[in-house]
Amino acid sequence: MQRHKAKRVEIIIEAALLSRLTDSLQSADVSGYTVLPVKGGSGRSGPWTRDGQISRGSGMFAVICLIRPERLDGLLEAAFEVVEKHIGVVSITDTEILRAERF
Repeated sequence: MQRHKAKRVEIIIEAALLSRLTDSLQSADVSGYTVLPVKGGSGRSGPWTRDGQISRGSGMFAVICLIRPERLDGLLEAAFEVVEKHIGVVSITDTEILRAERF
């Protein structure tokens, strides 16, 4: 089966900034992404959890993008405009995809 090289970009971001991030990605012509709620974790400030939060406006989300390597810089520039001054983590990994025409 034919496999194609791609990049997987995962952005962890505060819920309040999620729509700014997705708008910025769409402005950079990144139309494919998946948004997942993040239940908890631990970082510089220590452990945290969504348990007990009553609003959907708080907490964190993971935005996952699979993209062709030549489109990576545009995605990162769009994401960094939002993440730069706020809580957020961006990670990039090499991956392989099937059906490259979808990316």
